[in-house]
Amino acid sequence: MLPESSPETVKMLIIMEQCDVESGCHIDNTVKYLLLMLFKLGLDAAVYFLFCRKLYSSFLGMCSLSIVLADSVVAFSLATVWFLGAERSPMSPCFLLAHVSATYGAQPLPMMFLGLLDYCVEDTHFCKQSAFYKCLRNIFLILLIWVVAIIFSFCSVNTELMELQYLMQVKTLVCEVEESPLITFFTLVLFTAVICALLPFWSSIPKWQNEADRLSEAREERKNPKSNFLFISTNSTTETKSSQETHLEEINRPRPPLWLSLTLSFGMCWMPYLFISVFCLVLGCRVPAFIAVNVLWTECTNSLLMGVVFWAKRNTPYNHLPENVCVWHVYWHLSKGTGQQQLPIAVFNPSKQKRTTLFYV
Repeated sequence: MLPESSPETVKMLIIMEQCDVESGCHIDNTVKYLLLMLFKLGLDAAVYFLFCRKLYSSFLGMCSLSIVLADSVVAFSLATVWFLGAERSPMSPCFLLAHVSATYGAQPLPMMFLGLLDYCVEDTHFCKQSAFYKCLRNIFLILLIWVVAIIFSFCSVNTELMELQYLMQVKTLVCEVEESPLITFFTLVLFTAVICALLPFWSSIPKWQNEADRLSEAREERKNPKSNFLFISTNSTTETKSSQETHLEEINRPRPPLWLSLTLSFGMCWMPYLFISVFCLVLGCRVPAFIAVNVLWTECTNSLLMGVVFWAKRNTPYNHLPENVCVWHVYWHLSKGTGQQQLPIAVFNPSKQKRTTLFYV
């Protein structure tokens, strides 16, 4: 893939066919792009069903679903073009990939804007509708984005194959497709911002993360009542005193501010994705928009926007936020220091006919 810059968009040339004049060897790369799209479809589907805990709960969550469906359509269309061949197919592989690339490249900006708007007006009177109405509204907006992007692609792409001859005996047919400069900029800025935010507190991060892990385990135990009960006999005063001293020590320990706690939550989840993306950019590995715009990017953007709105609404109850791969509630407790409180409960022990003190740690 050969990058090519222009003032309006960032374009690249992908190799569709190669022909050796002397040996007569001909290589068609259509099947390689088909395998690439099938791999992307499988990855997007896996990420969607792993990360989207509540289907149709947010606009960006439904955008992820739309990308999975679009990948399916593109993979099926490309497989049909490859199976029918250039003579019988109603469109060429270059025509399909050029339009698909322009369509995907037009998605990020409206998705980010409408996703942020969806979270900002979540609790307002304007958006207090039923879940069914919100689902219909999101479907309409997503269809509108895709339709406008498809129309835009017919006005801005070049679907003609171009011939290059970079060796005397080798002729190459290339197709012009678009990159997504917004995703490149988004990834670089976000990676740099997370690193700059966490670097000054590097020495404290392991302790905060260990405490967040304990809070997360405690949160899971609350969901399972059978595992919530740690019976401690009333005569075990030594263990009780030790646990109380540990609790007092944790209360006095310095805690991160809320913005830093939320940044840590985001970084622990998405830094691997951001690091690999930036590493590929540094190595010069550029990909067209129909590969760069994927469910990993939409879910990363979803987590970012949700965290920003969570911080902006920090003085209001947080239970309205939908579930996300970043456990915002745990890191909210990490910042506020309210998640480690012991809850003494009196439990009747039928074997000894007396009450036993229960401590939830």
